[in-house]
Amino acid sequence: MLFFIVLACMLLGWLIMMTGPLIGGIITFGIVVGCLLRGLYLISDIHKQLVKGEREGESAEKKAQ
Repeated sequence: MLFFIVLACMLLGWLIMMTGPLIGGIITFGIVVGCLLRGLYLISDIHKQLVKGEREGESAEKKAQ
């Protein structure tokens, strides 16, 4: 699996290099920004789940008392 990922990245890099600086820059910018936004979304989702878990834990403690 890792071999195919490396191969796909090499192919993508080669295609970006062949398109020229303007189009290659636009594609590369889109890939980088897409990865950053996806990471930010995942971090936000994890944060929401952690806060939700803390609230459920606090309400269970209050019920036990």
